[in-house]
Amino acid sequence: MSPQKEFPKPPFPKQTQSLPGSSSAMKPQPDYGEDSYKGANRLTDKKALITGADSGIGRAVALAYAREGADVAVSYLDEHEDAKETQRLVEAAGRKCLLLPGDISQAEHCRTLVKKTVDALGRIDILVNNAAHQMTYDALEKIPDEEWDKTLATNLSAMFYITKAALPHMKPGSSIINTASINADVPNPTLLAYATTKGAIQNFTAGLAQLLAEKGIRANTVAPGPVWTPLIPASMDEEKVSNFGSQVPMKRPAQPCELAAVYVMLASDEASYVSGATVAVTGGKPLL
Repeated sequence: MSPQKEFPKPPFPKQTQSLPGSSSAMKPQPDYGEDSYKGANRLTDKKALITGADSGIGRAVALAYAREGADVAVSYLDEHEDAKETQRLVEAAGRKCLLLPGDISQAEHCRTLVKKTVDALGRIDILVNNAAHQMTYDALEKIPDEEWDKTLATNLSAMFYITKAALPHMKPGSSIINTASINADVPNPTLLAYATTKGAIQNFTAGLAQLLAEKGIRANTVAPGPVWTPLIPASMDEEKVSNFGSQVPMKRPAQPCELAAVYVMLASDEASYVSGATVAVTGGKPLL
């Protein structure tokens, strides 16, 4: 079937949620690959820490990693119901799943979740910095100072703190994967703070790949386009949610499951020469 027609297309039912959003409340429900992702032992016995893995891209990646043979630590804010569903999916694949609630905008929590992951799993082979915060504003002067600070702390500073804490527990062959966005190259002006962090994530990762090459640790970025996750109805008005994804050539948003294979590839040993790259998953819309 054509990828343009295989998944739901807008218009979607009008809907809004409060942050951070719930997967179970979305219409239609996101597809995490529950019925479609087939593992091939590409990550056998690896240990992964994934932020923002209660739902959205993070849940799809956690599910795929587990079906590829990895144990997973799931970092999330306070979406306990969603996180327990991720845990159920990981454990159904026969792998360990550690739930780590807390606010990664706080530096000490970032260090704590790394310590808890290592205490439980022994090491970190794959680090996925995926959690993000965004809100929509149509004018610069409407962005509260607190909102700017929260976005940078959650999306950018947390990545620095977690990566710094994790590195002593990562051996040669390990992989760091940071979630950026098409907004790094084509910034949406109504997502100014978010887009700023995503550009910085892409730059940070490119420099990090060079710093870590001698250690045998790879660092890459995934740049999604529109993806149907709880963050969308929780951060946009109902009209934008209804038409979400219509702006890209495929005329629809990605489902989370459509991102998972890229994160698997970048984490796998087959990608041993891939570092410093940005992989676009944008429904046909090119990066600049």
